Amino acid sequence: MIELDDRTKAIRLRAREWARELKPLALELDGDPDAIYRHLDVGIVSYLTRMPLPPEYNPDPVVIDGHRFYGTGTLERVVFAEEVAVGDAGMLLAAPGPVMSGVLIDSLGDERQKKWFYSRILERPTWTFFALTEPARGSDAGAMETTLTPADDGDGYVLNGAKRYIGNAARADIGVVFARTRPGPLGVTAVLTEASAPGFTAEPLETIGLRGLRITAMTLDNVRIAADNVLGRHLRPTQRGMWSAVQGLNRLRPGVAAFGLGIARSAYEYVRENRPGLPAWDRERLDDLGRRITGVRQLIWRAARAVDENDPAAGYLASAAKAKASRLAEDATMEALGFFGPGARLEHPLLDKLARDARAVEFMEGTGNIQKLNLFTGLLQGRLRRA
Repeated sequence: MIELDDRTKAIRLRAREWARELKPLALELDGDPDAIYRHLDVGIVSYLTRMPLPPEYNPDPVVIDGHRFYGTGTLERVVFAEEVAVGDAGMLLAAPGPVMSGVLIDSLGDERQKKWFYSRILERPTWTFFALTEPARGSDAGAMETTLTPADDGDGYVLNGAKRYIGNAARADIGVVFARTRPGPLGVTAVLTEASAPGFTAEPLETIGLRGLRITAMTLDNVRIAADNVLGRHLRPTQRGMWSAVQGLNRLRPGVAAFGLGIARSAYEYVRENRPGLPAWDRERLDDLGRRITGVRQLIWRAARAVDENDPAAGYLASAAKAKASRLAEDATMEALGFFGPGARLEHPLLDKLARDARAVEFMEGTGNIQKLNLFTGLLQGRLRRA
């Protein structure tokens, strides 16, 4: 069993307090994704605008019980994400901040790029995006069609192509786009992009769950990219592009798993609060759900700690955690609805929202089948112990 240290317990308790502010806002954001603009002063949103931000670029971190928090540790982030998702995963994902782009900038950016990116984040609440997935191509690097080619006038590059299912891109100022420079696995690279650039178009897509995330379709029509904004130029070719994307996803997947865990726990707690007099059989069902939540939490923490320790098994554990948590979120929300009878979705709109959000988690950072393929690869190659 993994036990939390005093520092991580402190951020967990603060996140739990912040999460209480979100519950009354959950249905408002679900009905109107632009409600996030009206709630930028909520405590948790203020914290998320600077998470993760490395210490050297964050002179004013959040201080809790004498501990400074930058949001750069994976275990810290998953503990935090679970608690906030209990309040509302939609608000957590809708908030401005570096999020996924920040993880990539941290691993691929040179000093000038990091300073530029993080100074923009600190200047004011800034939404960012991470554009990898393409229409009908998903995140398959071998099939990627978006291109980055030298500009005709010799001044930098131009981006052409389309991306789809990109969180927050419709409201973002800056972000990272993956594109192909040449055929082959080393021909994929990432660039910093401004949403205000001519030729950049982002249109929100209608979604059923996690509506606050503002899932977006992007079109890139001769978008100019300065040579200085190509990420990883100071690194070896094998450390750029899809290698960096995979490493970034390994760091992010435990957090996505924590979103699912938080949604499951929110449904579980809703039943406990609103159906206190359950018969013995139903109490046992609910208790069993509670035990599953505890077990998946330990798996997520194990995956997060493996990432922080650079364990070679980290990516496989992250896939296991994400697959388990996604399944748990769907099971827990459907079980919760079952405790309230046939009219539950109409009579309990918050539970209905949780069920829709749970389904959305399945498609974040790879579906369950993708995670299982990754996990089995680790087992077959002996990189992951059977436990």
